[in-house]
Amino acid sequence: MAAGDAASACSADAFQLRHLHLALRVAFEPPGSGRLQGSVRLELTCLRDRAVELVLDSHPSVEVESAGLAPPGSPCGGGPEAGALRPLAFQNRPFAGYGSALHIGLPEPLTCGDTVVVEIAYRAGGGPGVCWLTPEQTAGKQQPCMYTQGQAVLNRSFFPCFDTPAVKSTYSAVIKVPDGFTAVMSAIHWEKQKNNTFLFKMPQPIPSYLVALVVGDIVSAEVGPRSRVWAEPCLIEAAKKEYDGVIEEFLTTGEKLFGPYVWERYDVLFMPPSFPFGGMENPCITFVTPCLLAGDRSLADVIIHEISHSWFGNLVTNAHWGEFWLNEGFTMYAQRRITTEIYGAAYTCLEAATGRALLRQHMDNTGEDHPLNKLRVLIEPGVDPEDTYNETPYEKGYCFVSYLAHLVGDQSKFDAFLQAYVNQFKFQSITADDALEFYLEYFPELKKKGVDTIPGFEFDRWLNTPGWPPYLPDLSPGEELMKPAEKLAELWASPDHNMAAIKAMDISAWKTFQLVYFLDKVLEKSPLPDGNIEKMSSLYPKISRAQNAELRLRWCQILLKNNHDAEFDKVKDFLHSQGKQKYTLPIYRAMVSGSETARALAVETFSATAPQLHVHVQNYVKKILGLKTEEN
Repeated sequence: MAAGDAASACSADAFQLRHLHLALRVAFEPPGSGRLQGSVRLELTCLRDRAVELVLDSHPSVEVESAGLAPPGSPCGGGPEAGALRPLAFQNRPFAGYGSALHIGLPEPLTCGDTVVVEIAYRAGGGPGVCWLTPEQTAGKQQPCMYTQGQAVLNRSFFPCFDTPAVKSTYSAVIKVPDGFTAVMSAIHWEKQKNNTFLFKMPQPIPSYLVALVVGDIVSAEVGPRSRVWAEPCLIEAAKKEYDGVIEEFLTTGEKLFGPYVWERYDVLFMPPSFPFGGMENPCITFVTPCLLAGDRSLADVIIHEISHSWFGNLVTNAHWGEFWLNEGFTMYAQRRITTEIYGAAYTCLEAATGRALLRQHMDNTGEDHPLNKLRVLIEPGVDPEDTYNETPYEKGYCFVSYLAHLVGDQSKFDAFLQAYVNQFKFQSITADDALEFYLEYFPELKKKGVDTIPGFEFDRWLNTPGWPPYLPDLSPGEELMKPAEKLAELWASPDHNMAAIKAMDISAWKTFQLVYFLDKVLEKSPLPDGNIEKMSSLYPKISRAQNAELRLRWCQILLKNNHDAEFDKVKDFLHSQGKQKYTLPIYRAMVSGSETARALAVETFSATAPQLHVHVQNYVKKILGLKTEEN
């Protein structure tokens, strides 16, 4: 296993990966499948004497055809034909349920400092990190599409690699795709060559999980001095309209707070509607759900979280997935610093309150003392890091970083610390011990006071004891937005129903998170008195007819909780329009626990939309509906 990373078999302790090069041909095969064929080249420096074997992370779906040693001095990004390679013996061995270990024998023992280039010819495409979409799963419904999703340990089914966040390297790629398709990768340099071949170069070192590829019928439009949007042709105008002139302010605010943006470009790729995630912070190009295209820019700021990863996660990275809070806790803090600068403290505190409510909900569901409810998670050998994913690293991590800022007591000083932290650890992978040691060295007066051992707030307790955060940042500035929302929800839930008081409250200027907070309160108080949902729908068309996915989700949940079947077509329309897991599953759960009409609607809608959903989401919905899944 890789040093300190139980989720990787690779020999990161014996070799330093200096560069990797992919040369792949992409072929679509009906229906919703395909094949990658080609090679990966690894330029390695030996870190110890008498090394006789290289071990890489791989997957049973990856079919290795050959392994070879390139002649001394061979460039990593291409070079001799396969015939010039010195054949190497290789064997795929079991490692864990989510991957295998590729053992490659070296012809003679290496000495510390030796540099070698190893090339592996392989076929892939059937593994969990490579997603093939049928035309029905895209927005245009005409052409198939493929994309890779590396986080956390899925890229080992894309190419044999050092699949641990502890290892970073530069990379390059040559990708040949069928006519009529475009390839895009998480790289700074992109160039279309003849024969529908695309060349990519990433000169900054990144971990393997951030190497990402999309091949589809996609086009781009400039929306800023260093940003463009990518989307299917039928979505590109909407994407341009939503983000034109928006991204640069987010980037410049981030730079002012955290230091230079090192990735040159920040592009946004709107994925097909079946994309099950909200976003993935691949360097240079964030993959996002098309649900962000609300038509009125009301969800444009959602990408601030992904932009914040440009410093926290992509530049300074957790060394293993048990320290995931270093990526997400710092990113949540950074995101909220940017939104405070742009939108003010009240809006940020309101958004943070919704995050805190999600953490409360999660801990109520699991029990506070669940081992996943601590920041430093022990991932045992064989356990898929994906199975440890929850709200804790995000929101409890945010609370810990907020506590570190609270100890400093001066926002500008803590902002300066964050810049120094990024500068100190850029292009590195670190642990919590590295981060906290640097914090105490940066603030010697706090170290002298022993702030790391204050009873009840010990750094060790934060990291290693499950439970509710010992410290909660003050969100009271958000009350000026929360209180009116709470009052309005109470008026709608009241049996005597004071319509004059309701109409006196003007919600026309309320932004998304205030409306979300209001609808969450209405949902909590549902079912409402008879007739109130109909009146609410009529009074607030900006909610009942919204294109904003966050509002649509909650309005659908309210319709179902109140059994307002006159508008059940809105539930059906929303499920037909997208396949994001966060939106799709709660609605199916609400339908199944609702009326007979709602349950019938669930079965009818799923039978109509199943082909356009990601296979994992299909299986989750089948479980909710009590149907057999592909795993059964």
